[in-house]
Order: sequence, then C-alpha cells, then structure tokens
Amino acid sequence: MLTFKPITIDDKIIFDKYLNHYNFDTCEYSFTNLIIWRKGCDIKYTIYNNTLIIKKRDFKGNYHFMQPIGYTEKNLKVIIEELLKYREKHPMAYLFKDVEEKFLNDLKEIYGDNISVKADIDNFDYIYTTEKLITLSGKKLHSKKNHYNYFTKTYDYEVKDFFEPNVKSDIENAAESWYREKNNGDKYLEYELDGTREIINNMKLLNLEAMAVYVEDRIAAFTIGEQINDDMGIIHIEKGASSIRGIYTFVNKTFVENYLSTVKYINREQDLGVPGLRKAKKSYHPVKMAEKYCINFSTTIVFN
Repeated sequence: MLTFKPITIDDKIIFDKYLNHYNFDTCEYSFTNLIIWRKGCDIKYTIYNNTLIIKKRDFKGNYHFMQPIGYTEKNLKVIIEELLKYREKHPMAYLFKDVEEKFLNDLKEIYGDNISVKADIDNFDYIYTTEKLITLSGKKLHSKKNHYNYFTKTYDYEVKDFFEPNVKSDIENAAESWYREKNNGDKYLEYELDGTREIINNMKLLNLEAMAVYVEDRIAAFTIGEQINDDMGIIHIEKGASSIRGIYTFVNKTFVENYLSTVKYINREQDLGVPGLRKAKKSYHPVKMAEKYCINFSTTIVFN
C-alpha cells in the first residue's frame, strides 16, 4: 500500500527532478504553488514506480490524486491499478483532479469509455499574452490603460524590488493587513497567508521574483511570481489597496514588464468560481484558458 508524506520546502530537489521535465500549462504543478497550499490542501506525496504521486484535498474537502508526474506508457496501467487499490481503503470523490489535457488523452487512449470526465471550470487558469499585459493596447483594454494612466499621474509612487532594504518586512506586513481586512471566516485566506509567509522566506530557493509599490512612502501593493519555462510565467500572489484607483492595473503591468517580459504568456491562475474575481480576470481578456479536469473510472477495471 502506498505511504504518503507531507510536502515541505526541503523536498524541492525531489520535485525538481520530476517537474523540471514536465512542461505544464496550469499553476497546479508549480512547486511554489504546492508549497503555498501544502497545509490548506493537505498536500502529500510518494514516489512509486519512479513516478511522483501527489495526493491533495480540494477546497470542498475532497481528496484526490493529481496526475502522476514521470509516468511512461509502460508503467501507467500499473500506477492506476495501485491508486485504485489505495482508493478502496481511502474513499475519494474522484480519482484524479487538476488533470491537464495530455494526461487525459493518455487515459482515453488506454481506457476509452471506462473513464468519466468532468471539466473543472472554476479552476481553469487564465492565460494572457505578455505583450498585452505590458502594452494594454487595443480597445478591449482601453479602460485598463486609463486606470494605469490615472495612477501614474495622480500618485507619488515608487517601485522597489523584494531584495531592497526593508521590502521583505513591508510585504509581510501588507499581506497580514490585507488578510485582516478581507477575512470573513474563510480559513483558506489564513492558509494563503501562511503560504505567502513561507515563500517570502524562501525566495531565492524557489527562484521567485517579487516587487512592491509604495504610495506616499507606504506600501500599497505587492506581487510575487516566477518564470516556469521558456514560454510562461505565473503570478502567484498579488495584493493591493483597493482604495487606490489603478493600483492593481499598475502593479500587474509593471511586474510583468520588469520581471517576465521575455516569456510569451502569463498565467494568472483561477477564479475559484468567485464572481468578483472572475469579473476581474475576464476584464483583462485572456487569450485562452488552461483547462483542468476531474476523472473517475465509470466501470470496474480488470487488470491482467
């Protein structure tokens, strides 16, 4: 029977061995993302058949496996059989979640109609072109450019890198202030705050970039992100003072321009089905959505 252990920051070398060879489209398979949510989603892992198996709990309390990382055509059936055996003793609402299209197609090739598939729409990632986020060009983004221009013309502001003096502590304080302001009993906001603290204290190890914006010498916004491959960057954390008009547009554009301008796409993660968040992400007109799926086996699978 598989035995899982909690993921920690010290496991980066293990995860890099598998994830560095996997050109993922969604934010779920970023080690940083896994660290941010390791407590909130009770993320654990094991190595089986030279494959990384990650077990996770979603925001509704349902456990599942993420798609195996490092599987091959030869060992995939053996891995699936072992995961189904595990589920017999540890009930799960579905076997896999956070599944990307390639793994889905590989399962269809082997199992055909024996799998049931559900698109996890609330968890689709929003993907934008870097060029559009930097230039804010075109009619669709005209209002964003107006907000950006208003901010730059109205406020006395300064942009600082994470590694400049005092910025780290200012970001920590800003994250805590944002949490206190927005906390409405949602325990996942607390988990996010804990995860933010952890990555802030491991910036170099995680190869992250971060930036803070100060208005009248007080921190007003910050962003934390990373380049995950030659084509894509991810924005993991972005917080700002909503009372300052244009602050989010400014920090979004400026961070991408300063730190991620060499990649083609920016992943700004999912909206979780939250209406306000969905409206905000759609307002930047994503070029595509990175789809994710939930998978179950709809009939009993007989293995040789």
